[in-house]
Amino acid sequence: MKKLFTVDNFIVAGISGIAYGLGFKIPQILGYEEWQCGIICMVVGFALDKLANTIVFSKTVQSSKTNRVLAVIGYILFCASIEYAFAEIKDISIDDYAMEGYAYLVVPTILGFAFSMAVRWYRVRKIRERYGDGSGGFMFDNLHEKVDLDELNSQNQQIHGAFDTDCAVKTKTGFFVGEKIKDALFFCGIPYAKPPVGKLRWKAPEPLPESEDVFEAKYLGASAIQVDYDGSPLKLHRQSEDCLYLNICVGAQKTDKKKPVIVIFHHGDFSYGGAADPILFGGQFNKIYPDAICVTFNYRLGIFGFIDFSEVPGGENYPDALNLGLLDQIAALRWIRENISSFGGDPEKITVMGFEAGALSISLLAACEQAKGLFKKAFVFHGSPMAAYGTPEVSRELAKKLLQETSTTTMAELSRLPMERLKKASQKLALNLSAPTRDGKLIPVDAYAAYLNGAAAGVEFLIGIAANEMQIFEAAVGSQKYENSITRELDYILNYIDANNPAAVQDVKNYIAARMAATSEFEAKAEVVEQVYALSTYQCAKRLADGGNRVHLLCWGVKPVIEKLGSGTVDVLAAFLGNSEAVQIYGSILNKDIAETLQTLFWKFVSGKELRLYNNEIKGVGDFDWKKFPQALIVSEKEIKCKPIVDELTEVKALIKIFAE
Repeated sequence: MKKLFTVDNFIVAGISGIAYGLGFKIPQILGYEEWQCGIICMVVGFALDKLANTIVFSKTVQSSKTNRVLAVIGYILFCASIEYAFAEIKDISIDDYAMEGYAYLVVPTILGFAFSMAVRWYRVRKIRERYGDGSGGFMFDNLHEKVDLDELNSQNQQIHGAFDTDCAVKTKTGFFVGEKIKDALFFCGIPYAKPPVGKLRWKAPEPLPESEDVFEAKYLGASAIQVDYDGSPLKLHRQSEDCLYLNICVGAQKTDKKKPVIVIFHHGDFSYGGAADPILFGGQFNKIYPDAICVTFNYRLGIFGFIDFSEVPGGENYPDALNLGLLDQIAALRWIRENISSFGGDPEKITVMGFEAGALSISLLAACEQAKGLFKKAFVFHGSPMAAYGTPEVSRELAKKLLQETSTTTMAELSRLPMERLKKASQKLALNLSAPTRDGKLIPVDAYAAYLNGAAAGVEFLIGIAANEMQIFEAAVGSQKYENSITRELDYILNYIDANNPAAVQDVKNYIAARMAATSEFEAKAEVVEQVYALSTYQCAKRLADGGNRVHLLCWGVKPVIEKLGSGTVDVLAAFLGNSEAVQIYGSILNKDIAETLQTLFWKFVSGKELRLYNNEIKGVGDFDWKKFPQALIVSEKEIKCKPIVDELTEVKALIKIFAE
């Protein structure tokens, strides 16, 4: 994607070649020794090379072609005038020295490029040796060889006595003593609500009381109780109902200026996942975004976070159980807004960032009155309110199955069950778990209508579409859960289409029949689901734009390293967070050129700047303007460009009228 050289690079290299030549020849003419000429050549040549780069690649020069031309001409004339002045006086030519300087700059760059390609080839080969064709899904069984499990599962303790004040922050709910790692401070395992255990099981999160107590903040809080899929990396991390914790990464150097805050909502189908996922680790965050603060957090999942007890005796006492995970997210955002200034963050500049389940959550919270004002910007990748439609019946059915699995009949009996018994039941009910529901109470029945009526007013959005996300889902949850989900989703999609445009149902069936010539019937159905997901994400962007929100669309089209592991959430997360090591565990390779470009654009988004790159602002990347919706920033391994995308999201054109108009 990134060019080895641009015209500007060649011009600067040529100018620098002249500079190195002048730096050697002039001292030679003045009678210096050869070794002295060499030293002067390096010093003068390096200085003029730096000057050329600073001028030619400055934002002022790169902002217009006229400025670029004038700067280059001026610099060339400057060097040439000196060269010809000495040529006239001494009747010499230093062209040979200029060519030597040019080669000195160009050859190492080419060799460096070749070396980076060799390293990438080696890493891809190692990944293929481990994963084969990827049919076994994600493999994390050897993670215990890479991490200290005792440290990973350690728990923070209350501190009595002296503590490191340089790593301590006072919040409304206590003092928290983090840990300094290189140039960043990490505060891990900070509670943002009361533990939802005992009488608070299946109840809305309650705020913590104000406190002056001092606590460690060195270790991650427990992950939520979840399904232990083979493709989940959190099987080695302790799980608990007491899971409402968040983690904060901030630069160690304190400043008076308040920093923007980036809050990451983890992915995981609402049945697995958490802030302990290595792909979310913020080890590189402070290097990439030194003027921002990163926050990750957990929320309740599965039968503890999304279940409808309304038809269970005693269920009337648990009216919020249907969307507890969303209420947890709101509680986390409230704690962040109230306390982040203590960490140097700006509570008025909170950007939320979500993937899959996290993206769906944010798209729902954007329409939620209780979440109003808790964030000003949102990056939503592969998720839309449509994915929450049609789940109330599923959630009530889940409650019935939970009673059967645990041999209970009332909420009183369920509430007395030990966590281990419910964890076991959750594992067995993996194919039946629910997700957020448009209940008309917390979430509007029609989120899109809420958008059009201004529910998300004042929030700016980046909306991301994945082109190869289904394989990631299958690699994480396994073929059985995947096939069950595809079947259920396709049934819902066909019912939705039938209610809106009955004739289009036959178009979908015809497409599936035609695709069966090249693939299986199931995979043909999965392709339809993938295309509808992409269209529904586009539809989310359109409804927000129609409601007056500023929206930018991103389409991720980078091919996966291993086809059956897909390319989407994992790769995009790694690109924006710069997590090159974790993405290799997931069977992929970070494209650093793409990552650098997206990180630069994302920081402009977070900090409120125009989403535009100047020519060579990132060397080797030309200038472009990421125009607002319906234009889309299309990212591939070969190029990044901006153009309309809707016609390329599906091969069933009838679906565009239903989901994208």
